[in-house]
Amino acid sequence: MDNIWEILAKNLRENRQRLNISQPKLAELANLSTHYVASIETSRKFPTPDVLERLAEALGIESHELFSVAPSANKELELLRNDIICEVKALNEKLADDLREEIRAIKQKR
Repeated sequence: MDNIWEILAKNLRENRQRLNISQPKLAELANLSTHYVASIETSRKFPTPDVLERLAEALGIESHELFSVAPSANKELELLRNDIICEVKALNEKLADDLREEIRAIKQKR
């Protein structure tokens, strides 16, 4: 797992790129130097809470979103796999119940 500096750097960069703005433009919007923004995006500097708020506001997001970690693709696949297994088990149980009911009905007709 990435450390908090790397998570912040990645999220800052991705949110900036999502808006298609440059580091200098983000720096201008957040009233920071371009060098400082670049240092945060490369995990060389860690901003104060005030700077985090300014960056988030410039990006149009909540500051906590700069620390969000999306589930990995493997984790999402594992969750999907578990859901599918549960669905298959439920279908198997229903089919088994239906089959038992049909067998009972056939035996009663004899």
